[in-house]
Amino acid sequence: MKYLHLIWAALFRSKTRTLLTLLSVVAAFLLFGMLDSVRVAFNAGGSVAGADRLVVASRLSITQTLPSRLTAQIASVPGVEKVVYANWFGGIYRDPKNFFPNFAVGPDYFELYPEYTIPADQLEAFKADRTGAIVGAALAERHGWKVGDTIPLQATIFPKDGSNDWSFTLRGIFELADDKRQGEENQLMFHWDYFNEANDYITDEIGWYMVKLTDIDQASQVARAIDAISANSDHETKTQTEQAFNQAFIKQFADIGLIVSAIMGAVFFTLLLLTGNTMAQAVRERIPELAVLKTIGFSSRSVLMLVLAESVLLVLLGGLVGLAIAAALMPAVSAASGGIVQLPTVQTQTWLVGLGLMLAIGLVVGLLPALRAMRLNIVDALAGR
Repeated sequence: MKYLHLIWAALFRSKTRTLLTLLSVVAAFLLFGMLDSVRVAFNAGGSVAGADRLVVASRLSITQTLPSRLTAQIASVPGVEKVVYANWFGGIYRDPKNFFPNFAVGPDYFELYPEYTIPADQLEAFKADRTGAIVGAALAERHGWKVGDTIPLQATIFPKDGSNDWSFTLRGIFELADDKRQGEENQLMFHWDYFNEANDYITDEIGWYMVKLTDIDQASQVARAIDAISANSDHETKTQTEQAFNQAFIKQFADIGLIVSAIMGAVFFTLLLLTGNTMAQAVRERIPELAVLKTIGFSSRSVLMLVLAESVLLVLLGGLVGLAIAAALMPAVSAASGGIVQLPTVQTQTWLVGLGLMLAIGLVVGLLPALRAMRLNIVDALAGR
């Protein structure tokens, strides 16, 4: 550390160039921090241990339906307190850009979600109306809906009487007290019985089952027992946590890990070229100064380490600032993700990977300039040859 002042002075010898390079590094690691945190979140939650609600869906694909007769069989599994079911609908309100999650739910669905606060009179009105619907408060506010309004949806999968026109009467609006989950208020739910009777395609078929457990410590055993019911059949199931189920649903539309890796690969390749050029130019401009250092007693190894330290410091400064900004922005990203991604800050795993990348990039871009500095011939360098 006794040479830190030399390293710092060399790093900011050309302040404009260094600041522009630092901004590039900050931007790269800001992207890395945010995207990798999302990747970590989507790859988490594979174990069912400790889960109080499980989702039972087709092992082949969540687009494959299951027979409704499984309801009673799942309910009879020891450790299961209650079973409800749902089907994805996928209707569009007026325009595709207005898309929001909407699905048909079985009786007592909201008993499994006590955190969804619905006025008792509205819930009773929903139960009594065959074409009734319940929406989240955020969705109702976005479209200006109020209880009693008619909500028309255009079916994208399930027509009714040869038409894509479905309409529902808004009977209830639910809210969530947890700020981290308020994105879940952007959804609409209606009666599975109505969907089952009215749609032209499927009858007595279930998209997925929600299972409430009597003891969360038995989640793994219950999951295995449920999957054993349909083992070796044409409708094998996969029981998992809600988080894992949501991840599988999102992966229907995109492979988050692949997208993140591709983006970050391009970003870091560009960063290598940029910082490498900066270090090469910085060393080239300081060849006489480096020769003077050797003249006054600095060894070739010491000069090598000074240049490498300068390169690593450049990337570390920008990288740490970038990750810090990402950590500050992640709560806003979580709030805007619609309840899918829950990230209070940049994950520890992302910080560790980021630090490793900073050191690796710093060493790689500084190696060739450092070797050049180490091999300088003092006479030729001072003579400008």
